[in-house]
Formats: sequence, structure tokens, C-alpha cells
Amino acid sequence: MAKFLIVEARFYDHLNDMLVAGAKAAIQAAGHKAEVLTVPGALEIPGAIALADQSGDFDGYVAIGVVIRGETYHFEIVAGESARGVMALTMDGLAIGNGILTVENEEQALVRADPAQKDKGGEAAKAALALLALREKYA
Repeated sequence: MAKFLIVEARFYDHLNDMLVAGAKAAIQAAGHKAEVLTVPGALEIPGAIALADQSGDFDGYVAIGVVIRGETYHFEIVAGESARGVMALTMDGLAIGNGILTVENEEQALVRADPAQKDKGGEAAKAALALLALREKYA
């Protein structure tokens, strides 16, 4: 049984609740355990994963957050840099599923977060599970 850490940038509570529920359900359906860690924003997710990985307590990670485009360039920075940070850790061999939604509006986020619709939290967890399986196969 593997242990996963779901790292969530809790900014939009109702959306995060759905994403985390989808991720937990996918991990539990695969017979594994999950723990949730909350960080202030999406930019902090990669750093939190890197710090948590130093403990050796987790086999994989799921990044959860919602970044909605606003009126400033901040959206591009947060969306791009959080994805870059997660990808860099993945390239270092960590099993991470990226469930950080980057959307134009809340309506798009609701469809993607809802486990009964696009279930992006569940999909991110399944990606982490797949990467963990690959790491175990090739390590």
C-alpha cells in the first residue's frame, strides 16, 4: 500500500473540496492511502512537495489548486511557474499528478473540479499512480 500526499492551494474552498474528493477517491479505489496538506497558493505547491519528499514518508503526490484568469499578468506567472515547478520535480523522479486547474472563469473550474463531470482531481491522482508504477518498474 502506497501513501500519497495531496498538496492543495486552498484558495477557492468549494472547488478545492471537489478536487480533493476526486483525488482521494481515486487513490483509495486503487487501495492506497492519502493525506492532505494545505499551502497558501499554487506557487507554494512545488516547494511543499519538495520539502515533504525529504521526509521519505510519501510514495507519490497530487498537486491541487485553481488559478482563475484575472485582469493582470499574475495569472500567467502563477499558472506557468507552478506547472514548471511540478514538472521539474517529476523530472527528478517524483510521482506527481498535476491537478492545478488554470481556467478562464469559475464556470470552467466547476466543470473540471466536479467528480461527477471532468474529475480533474481524480485524473491527477491517477496520473500520480501511473508514474509511481513506472518508477517501481524502472527503478
